[in-house]
Amino acid sequence: MSIGIFDSGIGGLTVFKEITKEFPDADIYYLGDTARVPYGNKSKETVIRYSVEAANYLKSFGIDALIVACNTASSYAIDRLRNALDIPVIGVVEPGVEVAIRFTKNGKVGVIGTSATIKSGSYKKLLEKNDMKVYQKPCPLFVPLVEEGIVEGQIAELVVKEYLDGLVDEGIDTLILGCTHYPLLKKTIKKLYPQLMIVDSSQAIAEFLHREKIQFNGTGIRKIYITDESESFERFKTVLIGDIPLEKIDLSKLCTL
Repeated sequence: MSIGIFDSGIGGLTVFKEITKEFPDADIYYLGDTARVPYGNKSKETVIRYSVEAANYLKSFGIDALIVACNTASSYAIDRLRNALDIPVIGVVEPGVEVAIRFTKNGKVGVIGTSATIKSGSYKKLLEKNDMKVYQKPCPLFVPLVEEGIVEGQIAELVVKEYLDGLVDEGIDTLILGCTHYPLLKKTIKKLYPQLMIVDSSQAIAEFLHREKIQFNGTGIRKIYITDESESFERFKTVLIGDIPLEKIDLSKLCTL
C-alpha cells in the first residue's frame, strides 16, 4: 500500500520523515508545492483549489491514503478532499488536538500557525469542545524563517519570543505547532520555554495512524516532487531525510485553470 503526502513546501518533510520511520515498508510519494508556497496567506478558495490539484496529482500514483501535511489545507480543504477522493484522507488538526489533550495538565493550550490556520479556528473549535482554554497566535514570519534556513541563533530567538512571550504569559503548558514548518524551530522554542509540552504535528500523525491500526505494506518506494526549484528545500531535505532525489515537475501538471 502507498501513501501520498502534500504540503506547500519544506514543512511536510517532517511528516515524511516520521511516516518513513514508523512505516518503513510503505511506498511514499511526497509533493511540495514550492512554486506557490506559502498557503497560509492565501484565501480559503485558493487553498482549496491548490489542495485538490495536489491531491489529484498524487492520486495518479495509485495511493491508498492521503496525508494533508499542511495545516492551512487541513483547516480549509479537508472536507472537500474527503468528499472528492475514495481513499482515507488524514489531516494534521485532529491528531494534534488529541495529543495536546493528553499532554496538558492545566487545560491551557496555545496554538500557533499561519494566519489562515488561526483564522479558520480549526484547532480552537476542537479544543474547546474538550473544555480546553485556547490561546492562539498567528506567526507569519516563521515560515519564511524556516524556508531561509534561519531556525537557530539570535534572529530566530528574537522572532520566537516576539510571538510566544504573550502566550506563555497566559499560563499555557502545552503548545501546538500548527504548521508543519514549525517543528524545524522546535529546538529554539524548547530552549526558550523548556517548561512547555510541544505538540509536533508530524509525530501526532504517526501516532494517529498506529492508533487507527492503519498499516501500509509495499516495497519502500520513496519519491519526492516539487513544483519549483528551491535551495532551502534541497538543504532541509538532505538534513531531514538524506539523499532521496528530488524531481521538479511543471506546475501545469497540477493546475486546472
